[in-house]
Amino acid sequence: MYGRTRINRMLWLVAATLVLGSLIGVGAGLLTLLLYGVEHVMLGYIESGLIPGPFHVPAVRRAVSVTVGLSIAALAWWLLRTKTEKVPSVKKAVAGERMPWWQTVVHVVLQIFIVGSGASIGREVAPRELGAMLAQRFCDLFRIGVDGNGTGPADRRMVVAVAAGAGLGGVYDAPLAGMFFAVEILLVDVTIEKVAFGLGMSATAAFVASLVKGRHTFYDVTAMQPDYSASLMLFALVCGAICGAAGAAFRKGSQWATSHQPKGRGLLWQMPLAGLLTGLVAVIVPQVMGNGRAAAQLGFSTFMPDVAAVSGASQSSSSTAASPWTLLATGGSSSTGLAPHADVPLAMAGLWAPLGILAITFIAKAAITLLTIRSGASGGVLQPGIALGATLGAMLGLVWMLAFPSDSAAACALIGAAALLSASQQAPLMAMCLVMELTEAPITFFVPVGLGVAASAFVSSWLLERR
Repeated sequence: MYGRTRINRMLWLVAATLVLGSLIGVGAGLLTLLLYGVEHVMLGYIESGLIPGPFHVPAVRRAVSVTVGLSIAALAWWLLRTKTEKVPSVKKAVAGERMPWWQTVVHVVLQIFIVGSGASIGREVAPRELGAMLAQRFCDLFRIGVDGNGTGPADRRMVVAVAAGAGLGGVYDAPLAGMFFAVEILLVDVTIEKVAFGLGMSATAAFVASLVKGRHTFYDVTAMQPDYSASLMLFALVCGAICGAAGAAFRKGSQWATSHQPKGRGLLWQMPLAGLLTGLVAVIVPQVMGNGRAAAQLGFSTFMPDVAAVSGASQSSSSTAASPWTLLATGGSSSTGLAPHADVPLAMAGLWAPLGILAITFIAKAAITLLTIRSGASGGVLQPGIALGATLGAMLGLVWMLAFPSDSAAACALIGAAALLSASQQAPLMAMCLVMELTEAPITFFVPVGLGVAASAFVSSWLLERR
């Protein structure tokens, strides 16, 4: 009898890994295509490695797009939240709260819609919610979690958590991050079975999603030096500590913004107002729009050619053409009234100019993201966290290069992105793997990135516990 129970358990684990993982992969792929479609209609472009943000979109269209997008979403969310069954968070779904199917689908689509229209918020919650909802239906179909068939509530909880992580892994082609999200954040329990189950489903979802949406490197970090140095290890400690403090503050800010969201009719005017303010800021700082890809790429593409030979860093002509620095400069010469800081030369002799642009981007992205959450919008903070970390890391890196030109700003941005994300999510393993998977950075950089994440985790946990 015991052997039969083990076989049945193995069968439904395999079925969940392959069948549920494939369904989640299809959903993640379709959500990505939906994002591209919304961007094309609302802003007239589709984000990619060549165009990481709405840099060439006319300023008026940027402002109108995000204002209209958040106005439409405000009405839809007000109806959804006040007239129908409420959609619980993924954590509540893992704990057993029911996710209504059509309300969840609408909720998911609205998140993708506002990001595509330019709202400053992450899109990673949508595939996680879709994965959790599909997992609950899968458990109903196979009676997982029902006493008497060899499974219990813990098994159902595991399936829902792993499926939510697979949604993250599928949409970003990041199976390690998807697995760690499930076991490190949702389950807070690492066992061989949970790791194997989570990694298998996330890998399946990532593969199937790539068949739907294609594969590409999310962030270009080719402007880094070819290998890390002793000085970069020292930088990782300093940057990790600073990003740990910044990430803890961003985490507290996002928690405050979430707890103070409007519950009733306030949603109908606060979200449109947030859209209008985002659009006005985007007239000057276009990289503030969207889930954070444009702002993060600004940090990753910070390249100082006059000292590059010291570190061995280089930037290809294709990477230079797709760099936000280049796109800002190109747009600055048009009649769209892009950005007054366009056409800034990247050189150590004029260090204050790029430092200023990175600082403006960091402050604007943090403020607008928190404003968007506070207005009542649903979404995530993973990608905004990476954007904040990359820009802060690049800023610190430029100053660091005055003393250690053997290090590159792009490598410093990589460390900053992982360190700040680790602090804001309180999930060092997930943060490190997600940044490394999204950038496809050389595996040797796990060493300085790991040290930076460790420093960030210590500092942020101490600050958060102290407060």
